[in-house]
Amino acid sequence: MSYPNYDSSHYGPPPQSHPNGTTILVLGILSLVVCGFLGPFAWVMGNRALREIDESGHYFENRGTIQAGRICGIISSALMIIGVGIFVLMFGIGMIASLSSPSSY
Repeated sequence: MSYPNYDSSHYGPPPQSHPNGTTILVLGILSLVVCGFLGPFAWVMGNRALREIDESGHYFENRGTIQAGRICGIISSALMIIGVGIFVLMFGIGMIASLSSPSSY
């Protein structure tokens, strides 16, 4: 029994990797572990890369990597905002407490 010859050209191009995929993941992980200020960069770069992938119409094999780096950047940014908020709140409470305490001259 013979099988027909299949033309592989109708399957489309082979999957590509987005050039910034690994960078976004590394920035996202580093923002959680080492330096929280890298979080917004991973978030913005991840959004831009996902937009490029969606607009291109091609299949990129590292979309999950980009999403993971973007989510790490979002979490790191949220933790940084919460930390700054707590710092400002404690500073404000300290200022109010120092102004309301009686001064001894």
